[in-house]
Amino acid sequence: MKSFVFHNPTKIIFGKETEKKVGSEVKKYADKILLHYGGGSIKKYGIYKRVMDSLHREKIRVIELPGVKPNPVLGMVNQGIDICRKEGIKFILSVGGGSAIDSGKAIALGVPYKGDVWDILRGEKKPAGALPTGAVLTIPAAGSESSDVTVITNEKELIKKGYHHSLIRPRFAVLNPEFTFTLPKFQTAAGAADIIAHVLERYITHTKNVDLTDRLCESTMKTVIKNAPVVIKDPGHYPARAEIMWASTLAHNGILGTGREEDWGTHKIGHELSALYDITHGASLAIAFPAWMKYVYRKNIPLFAQFASRVFNLGTDYFNLEKTALEGIESLIGFFRSIGLPTRLKEAGIPDDRFEEMADKLVATGPKGSFYKLHAEDVVNILKIAR
Repeated sequence: MKSFVFHNPTKIIFGKETEKKVGSEVKKYADKILLHYGGGSIKKYGIYKRVMDSLHREKIRVIELPGVKPNPVLGMVNQGIDICRKEGIKFILSVGGGSAIDSGKAIALGVPYKGDVWDILRGEKKPAGALPTGAVLTIPAAGSESSDVTVITNEKELIKKGYHHSLIRPRFAVLNPEFTFTLPKFQTAAGAADIIAHVLERYITHTKNVDLTDRLCESTMKTVIKNAPVVIKDPGHYPARAEIMWASTLAHNGILGTGREEDWGTHKIGHELSALYDITHGASLAIAFPAWMKYVYRKNIPLFAQFASRVFNLGTDYFNLEKTALEGIESLIGFFRSIGLPTRLKEAGIPDDRFEEMADKLVATGPKGSFYKLHAEDVVNILKIAR
């Protein structure tokens, strides 16, 4: 196990009717806020009214910026920065999934910065600070509600970048599993894939003597694998929704990666797919992760066999661990397919004529990943496996 420092200051407020506490939490930071959200679903299903009622009870003035789309874009971020500066806003509340929360975080970074916020997001400049943010989660997937990362697409350059900084962890996150009852089946499934991918980026490591976090990673994945089919069949199943929502947060709040070397090469491949083809992030990972696993598993066959045995309860062939490892990868593919996700590029309507372009963009600043260093040739080979 590696030495580490773990600090996650995000206050989690979990359970039924917890949105009633939004106003009192926001009041600790500001009397005037930017309310940032996506389309009309939060209004259609009453989430918007419940949040606004809580804010109004505390006499908080609200300036709204709706319209966040999946794979949030720089143009919307810049729009939010302009509004906050003009209105003198000191707090951002995002209502939605990872897209709304990530967009809110990027706005928070941009307001105090005098230059182009994209300079920060692509890692060329340091932030001058950040506005405090809060989140009301409606889509368990990205884990952005308590992570230190924002992922934004520059729609003009077709580049998607993830940026990490402790400044952008939300001050609080409200998690009411009832808010996920109305999610479409595909969005629920894509969220499950995103959660599992966040865990796998930490789980597949060369770091030794990490038994505790191995087990935490495995139990988180098993929880999602058990409960995702339940909520797809019965969307209003509160206990299963609650398990998935909490798993989403734990998968990306940093705890599962403590003491471990993490990878994140596969997420970079998913980002390239989303930037070019606007595919839902979780769906891109359901395609990319099994292909990456098939490409790299020989680097640590015992770990992949352990994954197969502990996560999918497969028998271990101790005379042929490679066979067990491959069965585990196929089981993951089978799970993704069982909940309605594509596991091949062609199933998502993605052609195979831009592999080199994606690979060159991905490694433009150097090879990616730690478990297996990905160069351009490796990325192309993984995409070919995923065809």
